[in-house]
Amino acid sequence: MSQDTPSPPPQKKGLGWGFGFSLLLNGLLLGAGGVLVALFWLLQPVWSGLFPTSQLIERTRPGSGTAKPGIAVIHISGMLIEGALDYTYRQIEQAAADPNIEAVVLRVNSPGGTMTSSDELHRRISLLLSGQPDRNRAPKKALIASFGALAASGAYYLAMPASEIVIDRVGITGSIGVFASLPTVEELAKRNGFAMQTIKQGEIKDSGSPFKQLSTKERQVWQDLIDTSYVRFVDVVEKGRGNRLKKGLLERFDLKPVNAGPPDSPEKAAPYQRYLADGGIYTTQRALELGLVDQIGDLDVAIQKARDVAGLDATRKVIEYDRPRAPAEWALGVQAPWGNSPAALADALTPRVWAMAPGMETAALLTILGRTGGFSGP
Repeated sequence: MSQDTPSPPPQKKGLGWGFGFSLLLNGLLLGAGGVLVALFWLLQPVWSGLFPTSQLIERTRPGSGTAKPGIAVIHISGMLIEGALDYTYRQIEQAAADPNIEAVVLRVNSPGGTMTSSDELHRRISLLLSGQPDRNRAPKKALIASFGALAASGAYYLAMPASEIVIDRVGITGSIGVFASLPTVEELAKRNGFAMQTIKQGEIKDSGSPFKQLSTKERQVWQDLIDTSYVRFVDVVEKGRGNRLKKGLLERFDLKPVNAGPPDSPEKAAPYQRYLADGGIYTTQRALELGLVDQIGDLDVAIQKARDVAGLDATRKVIEYDRPRAPAEWALGVQAPWGNSPAALADALTPRVWAMAPGMETAALLTILGRTGGFSGP
């Protein structure tokens, strides 16, 4: 009797090349998607500038109250330069449009900047007092300025609408004046055999060129430009401070030097003359004595002054505005310098009329080179 041969077990079908290709394709798509998400996340500072959010983030100042907001602190810091003030403008607009906000404190830490940016900030801040009739008739606000370590030149200019100015105990302010710096490389170009040929129509069209010295007439044209801005600066301060100024802005007066060295020092300085609008800075105590500011105190003192002026009780909250931060900023703790480019360098070298504290030219150049073109917070 024959024995049946057992049947071989059925063979499993292979997955085939189609399945492998599908896995590879899915992996590539997932990888590409991950790269796109990462780029989208890292480049948020760029695309967010095209679609700005309508509101800044409001946070309550610790210990300021529990009732509805009544005071807004607007931070104005750093160099005041066109294209780098979006965050400051947004703070002003949000505070102006908020019907609960009855008083605003300007917290200023800035050496000033260009005359145009300082004047634009002055205009917008002035509208806080009038209620911004050109912007949906926002309610009027009481206005107090709080100066930090440095609030000079254009930063002093913008605070002139404030009813009172409170300055930190160790601070610097003043610097009422304007200037323009025109670099020249004429001698350097001659030594290196380099020249610039200019074809023009208009006698002084190329005045201020770095490749030639100013003629007498060209220098006078620039001087008239500076003088016009200076007259505007003086007028704004005179109207803003009024009879609180102890001296006329162009009135010369004697100052006794501090002479902090040993009493028997042979190098003691003699009394010297100044005037308020000589472009120089003043320390806190000097500024108070001359009427450039009203009181010495920190931000909390200024906030209390705002409560008193607006008639607000201690339960009304004080709010501050935070700018939106990119995810990459949260992760890395820095803001990417998107503005470094040949265009930024050209922008930095463009002649400007500056309302800025003395000695800050290099800082202004670096600010323009490093600005992001979007939000630039404190």
